[in-house]
Amino acid sequence: MAQERKPMTTVKLQKMKASKEPISMVTAYDYLTAKLADEAGVDMILVGDSLGNVIQGHESTLPVTLDEMIYHAKAVTRAVKSAFVVTDLPFMTYHGSLDTTLQNAGRIMREGLSKGVKLEGGAEIAHAVKALTQAGVPVVGHLGLTPQSVHVLGGYRVQGKNSEQARKLMEDAKALEEAGAIAIVLELVTEELAEWITSKLSIPTIGIGAGASCDGQVLVFHDMLGYEPDAPAKKFVKAYAQVGLAIREGIGQYVAEVKGRKFPAEQHGFKGDNEVLQYLYGTAVK
Repeated sequence: MAQERKPMTTVKLQKMKASKEPISMVTAYDYLTAKLADEAGVDMILVGDSLGNVIQGHESTLPVTLDEMIYHAKAVTRAVKSAFVVTDLPFMTYHGSLDTTLQNAGRIMREGLSKGVKLEGGAEIAHAVKALTQAGVPVVGHLGLTPQSVHVLGGYRVQGKNSEQARKLMEDAKALEEAGAIAIVLELVTEELAEWITSKLSIPTIGIGAGASCDGQVLVFHDMLGYEPDAPAKKFVKAYAQVGLAIREGIGQYVAEVKGRKFPAEQHGFKGDNEVLQYLYGTAVK
């Protein structure tokens, strides 16, 4: 059994930044994967709108709805005892009025029982971050490659490769910090820029494809465990297991045994008592 840990809090995350203790974060979308991640010792769990890609099979995160995020947050938070659970606000649920943004985040907190929400964007959403923070909602920012803006960015491309992008990302990071964000995810940002931003912020940075100098790291559960064995390798991902191959081979063996009438075997069934046999066949077995 995994050793029980005390719940992670925003105060503890801040102390980890100060003491330079790396923060571990993974995505989870259902009860069992969240339970395993929590038992494995992760500090934070992200109920990401990346479920649009890895769970629903979409090409982007854009089709994911607020109701779907709440559904998955409910499953995850039922399982988690220690990790700090953050849930994505999906596409176009925080770009309208502040009232709408607060209502949507409130649903994630109240119905999904998440401990915080994650928003993509910089200075342009700082007012929303501030309003959420003042309302008691911990906010994690997200800069660099922001999947909800993939069509504006022109694809899944590394960010911060020129001085203009670097200046804008630094300004955005400071704007989010000043608005009250508790942490910022940096996705596909050049290592030098990620290190620079991390050194200038008082709140943790959590990298994905942003080098080793961030205060923490996050990976998608299905990527880090090799759920899709034939998928092209991603440069910023390390696969710690090959679960997909094991699943495919296991199901293949099951199919073969069913076709060959090897499963179920005698030990997998249940025998009726003599009364049942008498009723069915008119005779009992001695």
